[in-house]
Amino acid sequence: MGYDLRAVIADEEALRGAARDLPAARLASIGQGLSLMPMADALFDSVADGSGVGTLGFWGLPGGFEKTLAAWSAGGPVAYVEAEYFGGVGEQRAAVWNGGGIVLGPLHVEEGQPFPPAGSPISQALRRLGVVASTGEDEFSAVGLDRHRHGEAWIA
Repeated sequence: MGYDLRAVIADEEALRGAARDLPAARLASIGQGLSLMPMADALFDSVADGSGVGTLGFWGLPGGFEKTLAAWSAGGPVAYVEAEYFGGVGEQRAAVWNGGGIVLGPLHVEEGQPFPPAGSPISQALRRLGVVASTGEDEFSAVGLDRHRHGEAWIA
């Protein structure tokens, strides 16, 4: 069974306000005051600037959308994360914007690479958003990103 996630994560109220003008955006609360906005096909199509996939090395970040994320980050940190796994093997990518610029990443751990001592790209991004993990868990599991295997399931 696979795991696939492409999403924006930020403070729940801030993300709700930022996404207000995006009819295709759907939000899901993930805990610790954060919400997740899956980059579903309809949302991708509505925010893409026509230049294809963005320049930061992400698979599913629409061209030009990094400028939107930078603008949204004026009010606080905003992360864009991607994970794709099948049979326990896969990749993660993450970046965090704050104050209008990138403050973390883009981070990338390729298939077969171990996570660095600081943790997975997504856990590092979540830490920048203020997520606190309990002993024996990482930030990824602390907000329950393992609850759904596919991004669209968060909004179903």
